[in-house]
Amino acid sequence: MNTRMLAEAREAPAAVARQLAQNDQAYSDFGAFLRAQPPSAVLTVARGSSDHAAHFMAYLIMARMGRLVTSLPMSLITLYQSQIICEGLASMAFSQSGQSPDLVAPMRYFSNGGACTAAFVNDPDSPLAQAAQWVFPLHAGAETSVAATKSFITQLVAGARVVAAWQDDLVLQAALSGLPGVLARAAYADWSSAVDALRHADRLFVIGRGTGLPVAMEAALKFKETCAIQAEAFSGAEVKHGPMALIDEGYPLLVFAPRGPAQAGLVALAEEMRGRGANVLLAAPAGTPGAKLPIIETASVELDPISAIQSFYPMVEALAQARGFDPDRPRHLAKVTRTQ
Repeated sequence: MNTRMLAEAREAPAAVARQLAQNDQAYSDFGAFLRAQPPSAVLTVARGSSDHAAHFMAYLIMARMGRLVTSLPMSLITLYQSQIICEGLASMAFSQSGQSPDLVAPMRYFSNGGACTAAFVNDPDSPLAQAAQWVFPLHAGAETSVAATKSFITQLVAGARVVAAWQDDLVLQAALSGLPGVLARAAYADWSSAVDALRHADRLFVIGRGTGLPVAMEAALKFKETCAIQAEAFSGAEVKHGPMALIDEGYPLLVFAPRGPAQAGLVALAEEMRGRGANVLLAAPAGTPGAKLPIIETASVELDPISAIQSFYPMVEALAQARGFDPDRPRHLAKVTRTQ
């Protein structure tokens, strides 16, 4: 069966190309604004896949610039009516639809309170966009499958563009410009061995670290919503605490180990888990010891997780079908989720 999820996942390279071809001046102006008026605090506002994309941007900001970034618990505004101080605050919201009230309400609160607010959203006319001062369309195009794919990838790219603009980093901007070609290759990378390995799985750990952790979180969500697998995402460091007790003979693990400072530890963890009897699927660049799932390298180590998730999406779509599910219509879920 041909699914919208697969088609949309493979539309991501073109969507990224569209995004990169537009709004250059807006990103440049936003970066100049952040340099001229450095925020004393940075918040991200997002749910689900969009929250994972926000985590990616947050990690880049913290790692590169030393500025702490907090993911906002929306109930502070929507339920507890907390009077969060807006002075010096930059609030950045990520969403595909821009419709959920618990995203819109905080952004209105922060905008009205004098904070710098920016929305990265696929619908530039949405309530979320209207609540923000700065609006950056994702240019993903229509996404009808319930499982987000190309909208998530374009959010990752938008977050990286913010960092490149904030730092006025021409090297990162050049690396971003080459992403569409890399993603076009990554969309057809052979991850079929994961389908065979996970066809009958009912539980799973997805492991990442650093900039790879957000895509591990996204992968775990996709396993749950499209394949009905109880998947949990952990940092490669955190899994060695309490979660380790669950690992027994044949326990499946998907380890994302793109290039970067975290890779050596993740590859070592994969080998250690094999020694404990776990069924380890290691996603890493070609030539990495033990790698079964290839990650196509980008022009920047920091962008490799985007390539990794591009390769993951067609695999998880195929896995859902192999398990008898329609990935376009996950049980109990709708494309737009409105929470308070």
